[in-house]
Amino acid sequence: MNAETSPDFLNPVSADHPLGAASTANPRAPGSSAAQQWQEWHQQRLETVVAPYGPLSVTGTYWLADADDEGWIEGLPGQWHTTPDGTGVVVRADVLDELSAGAEMLVGERRLGVPGSAEPTRVTWGDRRLELLRREGQWAVRVHDPAAPARRAFTGIRTMPYDGRWALPGTFHAYEAARRVPVPNADCQERGLDLGGEVRFTAPDGSEHGLRVSVVGSGALWAVFADGTSGRGSYRFRFLRTGAPAPDGTVTVDFNRTTLPPCAFAEHFLCPYPPPGNTLALDVPVGERGLAR
Repeated sequence: MNAETSPDFLNPVSADHPLGAASTANPRAPGSSAAQQWQEWHQQRLETVVAPYGPLSVTGTYWLADADDEGWIEGLPGQWHTTPDGTGVVVRADVLDELSAGAEMLVGERRLGVPGSAEPTRVTWGDRRLELLRREGQWAVRVHDPAAPARRAFTGIRTMPYDGRWALPGTFHAYEAARRVPVPNADCQERGLDLGGEVRFTAPDGSEHGLRVSVVGSGALWAVFADGTSGRGSYRFRFLRTGAPAPDGTVTVDFNRTTLPPCAFAEHFLCPYPPPGNTLALDVPVGERGLAR
């Protein structure tokens, strides 16, 4: 089956409800503006997931700290070293390694850098892409392979239909200074998670809740959270992103746009678990819930 052309990849049937089907629990008909915008967002999300170098394509994350004294890492071509000052990576390869940086075959040594630097941050290995990442001063190489077994086996994401009751008004309360809290990651390592404040909202049942959030991009808010459905109908934790808050702190908290973390698609991601305080004492029955089986 071709992931790019099969309708099952772009319009999978939810294990809970058919996508787009009307429900008595949904006060807005699927043809309404908000529901249509959600459907378009969901379609784009599916296309991102099944893309040749999307999250399903990841087949490994290799830490340079695990390389031998000569820089060899089992499973990767070339020799990999962190620069003496720790700000970049040097890779050494020959023609047989079949590595390229940009449009040039990589032969000899080449320095790679962080995003925004003059050095390239990614090399290609045949059809595969080798992407550099850095976490708390440690460098790693992540492999994206369009022929990954997970990509071939993917049949869809279990997703609930849009429910307007879960597009909630919220208020962002920024911390005086950013806070960095240690949280476990999906690879069983503990790393810091930067938090910029809290979003408070009232659930459809009238109960009040809050989420600790990171401030990302141009001011958008991002939360890692669990709820009463986590591990029993939904993945063990999920991600939620909002737009940037208004100057008065108001922001829409739309749980219909809750997404699975990348580690739900491939085990080689380093997703952070929810920080303390981000396990909601209620069920969030909307958004992405898990992979279709």
